[in-house]
Amino acid sequence: MPRPPPPTEHFLANLPLFRELPRADIQRIASKTIAIDAPRGTVLLRRGDTCHGFHVIIFGRVKLMLQSPQGGEKVVELMGPGQSFGEAVMFLELPYLVTAETIDDSKLLHVDRESVFAEIERDPRFARRMLAGLSLRLHHLMGDLESYTLRSGTQRVIGYLLRDSSEHDGPKAMTINLEAAKGVIASRLNLTQEHFSRILHQLTEAGLIEVSKREIRIPDIGRLRTHDTG
Repeated sequence: MPRPPPPTEHFLANLPLFRELPRADIQRIASKTIAIDAPRGTVLLRRGDTCHGFHVIIFGRVKLMLQSPQGGEKVVELMGPGQSFGEAVMFLELPYLVTAETIDDSKLLHVDRESVFAEIERDPRFARRMLAGLSLRLHHLMGDLESYTLRSGTQRVIGYLLRDSSEHDGPKAMTINLEAAKGVIASRLNLTQEHFSRILHQLTEAGLIEVSKREIRIPDIGRLRTHDTG
């Protein structure tokens, strides 16, 4: 009976980026991949650090942020299980442009840059999959830019609350849990925490949502979706 693969190899094999690679290739990458246990509040990397590879989240959540000399922060992206970060600067061989910090107890893998470059040399399809992932990230960033410049704060919050719903969902209800503290989500949406809380209060007063700590119930998805569309 064949032995089961070790945890790192098993996780890599189930990621879309690596899923089509032969086991021998995954074993080569896994041999140079480091598992990282990171309690909440762990700074994984800082802006300006040298990039030696990219990170993949097994479980937990990570915020990517820009920090001012005065200590303020702007959350660029919130990332969860199965997502990765650092690929772009890895290819450009530049220092990190953001700081990454865990917002939950997390476990990650750090995939070595040289093992990725070697795999690209062996299999052009692997390079195409990495390009597809980076292109999707760029698409999301363009969507963020459009949101910040063309949509009101209320529209941004509604878009965030409905991010996992289908545009065809009508009057049915759903419940979501905020993935991070309100201040972190507000920064991600380019809002102050006070403005974010005020919008939630206004949506509650309008009967569009019900808030209980981090849990938000949406009684009517269709009604929330069409609110403030003018």
